[in-house]
Amino acid sequence: MIKKFIMTGMLCLIVTSLQAQKALKLNLRSKENTEVSPIVKEKVEEYAVKINTIIQEEKKLMETELLELQAQNLDKTEFDRQKALVAEKYSAKIDARIESLGFDLDQVIQKQVKYSLLNTDVTSNEELKEKLVKKFRATKDFSGYFSYGIMTLTNDKPDNELDRNLGYANNLEFGLKFNYQFSRTSPWGFISGLGFSWRTIRTDNNMVFTKQNAEVFLSPYNGSLDKSKLRTGYIMIPVGLQYNFSKLKNAGMDIQYRPYSDGFRVGANMYGGIRMATNNIVKGGTQSFRDRSNYQVSPFIYGAQFTVSYDNISLFVKKDFSNFFKDKYFENDKALVFGVAIGW
Repeated sequence: MIKKFIMTGMLCLIVTSLQAQKALKLNLRSKENTEVSPIVKEKVEEYAVKINTIIQEEKKLMETELLELQAQNLDKTEFDRQKALVAEKYSAKIDARIESLGFDLDQVIQKQVKYSLLNTDVTSNEELKEKLVKKFRATKDFSGYFSYGIMTLTNDKPDNELDRNLGYANNLEFGLKFNYQFSRTSPWGFISGLGFSWRTIRTDNNMVFTKQNAEVFLSPYNGSLDKSKLRTGYIMIPVGLQYNFSKLKNAGMDIQYRPYSDGFRVGANMYGGIRMATNNIVKGGTQSFRDRSNYQVSPFIYGAQFTVSYDNISLFVKKDFSNFFKDKYFENDKALVFGVAIGW
């Protein structure tokens, strides 16, 4: 019995030393470390000091009694027998005194678990429940994202000149996404945010975008053409809903919650955009230029997007309901984008 308490005391002293060095790590969650609760640390230190005091006091008394026994000049066999009886007597005394301290190990462990969960000490079940409700409240946050998509132009009428000479097109976007979970356990949430999108269409067949008297059309390039692309930037605002398939989790104290931004999710939203600028970039053997003037690209766009996500990776498809160009220019061409997004 005494060995168990001595080992407990040594363990407490080791815990205290490690905590002083900020190096104690308790694996209370998978792959997750935490420091020792100040209350737990204080109780462990207090208990270790009391154990050490008991051992030292009884050790001195035992040494005194052994000296008295040694003075009796007993033969070795009898001395060893008497010495074992003295050691057993003081072992029992130490056990009894340590047990009388009333150290509740289960209570200390419970306090440490609570601290590991909430990173703060709590003194009552009411306070614990309040902390849990606060920690596992519904998600309301902003997260960054970056997306890249392959773009094409759809047309419900016979192909126009751009359709016949369209090369590779893409959509590059980054921004902030706002997540608003309707309740702590709800799988549904509202999504919005603010993004910056750059849509680039490249021409093929040695054709370039040309302007003449505010008219925009495609014309052949005289010479070897290395690059011809029309890039337009938009400020984008999405508004929609998201559904999360994650299962409910138990936080304790009859409090459940559903992770909103992790796991498998689907979302659908409308979006609108305001044009920032358009840049016509041409590079070739005979002429190269950048022109930021008006190329009759629509100043406002709107459409719908469907997204499938898992953790921070998303696949999406978005379709404009507005024409890529305004008025009569390249009529009925609407952007269709397939892409991938990464969140952080």
